[in-house]
This record gives sequence, C-alpha cells and structure tokens, in this order.
Amino acid sequence: MRRVAACGVLVLLVGVAVAAQTVVTTHAVLGEFARIVGEEAITVISIIPSGFCPSHYDLSPSDLAAVMDAAVILYSGIEPWMDTLLDAVGTDAVAVQLPGPWNTPAAAKLKVCEIRDVLAEQFPASADGFRIRADAYIEELDALAELLKSTAAAVGAAGIPVVCMEWQVGFVTWMGFEVVASYGIPESLSLRDLVDLTAQGRAAGAQLVIDNLQSGIDFGAKLAREINAVHVVLSNFPGAMPGTATVLDLLDRNAASLFSAIEPIDLGG
Repeated sequence: MRRVAACGVLVLLVGVAVAAQTVVTTHAVLGEFARIVGEEAITVISIIPSGFCPSHYDLSPSDLAAVMDAAVILYSGIEPWMDTLLDAVGTDAVAVQLPGPWNTPAAAKLKVCEIRDVLAEQFPASADGFRIRADAYIEELDALAELLKSTAAAVGAAGIPVVCMEWQVGFVTWMGFEVVASYGIPESLSLRDLVDLTAQGRAAGAQLVIDNLQSGIDFGAKLAREINAVHVVLSNFPGAMPGTATVLDLLDRNAASLFSAIEPIDLGG
C-alpha cells in the first residue's frame, strides 16, 4: 500500500510540474514565438485561433480553464477582455503584457527577445535553450528582412505615395513606401473622413490604399475607388490568408502583395 501511495504522490508531483510550465498566450503570434523559443521545455496554449483579431474574440469555457492552469500568461494589451478575465479567474499565473506591433522583422525580433527573457526568468533551468532558439530564429528574421529590403529596392518601392490603415503603417513604411495619409478602425470613420482622405490621397498622388484584413476592408476599397488607386489587403496575423501559416510566411506574403500591386505602376512617370 505504501508503494502504491508513493507512486500516487509521484504522479501528482509530476502533474504539478507539468502544469507549472504551461504558458498561455492570447493570440497566435505570441503563441508561435513562445513555441519557437520554449520548444519542449514548455507547453503553449493559444486562446485565440490563428487568423483572428483579439479585440473581436469571444471567450469560451475552455479558455477560462487554460488560464486557470497557466504558469505564465502573455498578452499584447489589445485584448479588451483580458483584465476582466484575469479578475474573474483569480489565477496565480504571472501575467505579462507585451505591447506594441510585431509586423516588421525588427518588431518581431523585439517580441521574441521579450518572450525569451520572460521564460528565462520563470523557468531558469531552461534559460540557455531559450537563448539558443531565440538567436536562431532572429537569424531567420534577419535573412528575410534583407531579402525583402533588397526586393523592395529592386522594384522601386521607395517613395511611392500610399494611404494606409494605421495598423499597417509600420510595415509599409519599413518597406520604403511614403504614407501620405492614414486612417483608423473603419467603424470609427465617417463620410467626412472619407472625403478628407480622398482629398489627401488625390493631392499626394497616392498609388495604393493599403488595408488591414482584421479591421475590415470595405472602407479601404471605397477609398481606393475614389482615389483611383490600387486596393491592397495585408494581414497582421498568420493563418488568415493562404500561405501564411507562420509569422515569417506572413511578412513574406504582405511584402509580395505590395510588390504585386506596384507592378503596373509607371515608376518613371
């Protein structure tokens, strides 16, 4: 009986150890980075399915259970329900907010480094592995950044005037385009905004209107028609468009969408 009891205690302790290394992320980007850095040292659960925008997500009972069992919770601060969720669950998990974008290679590198540091602090026995895997992934981001920059230069993206949804301004600017006007979430915009943006776009000779998929694209499509510009839709989350299973795929696809859109433009005109 004592041997059986001892085995039961051992199983219980192992279960606690495994649960203590569960990392819950609110969305797919943080989840992807945590899996890359953590690998087998942690178990990662992402609440929001790939491709979904955090601000429009409806929580499920399984999400509550995941948060209750977490040792670490990573979120961006764009989840309006996060504070309410943490208060309702009453979890003892370490909740870390990692604000800011991730949709350029430099921004993605920063997020990877932040996650590496959080994991190293919470699970110090695995810190060396976290660092090695973060460094390897950063090399991949750097290689992609070099490729995208060189391609942008080759196709003459620098200085092409565009109007852009504000959540894509960082990436579009990084690619070399000139953002002559930007706009916010479509549901917050009025007909007056459309008129003003049309005037700004026409005056600057905007060639593209660049939208963000997760915030809605109808306003941008209408604006592009008014300006007589090409309408381009980019995404901030992997999985929402074909061929964007990872963040690296997403950055590559967003760049390719921009390159394709400027092919018909007479860059020497």
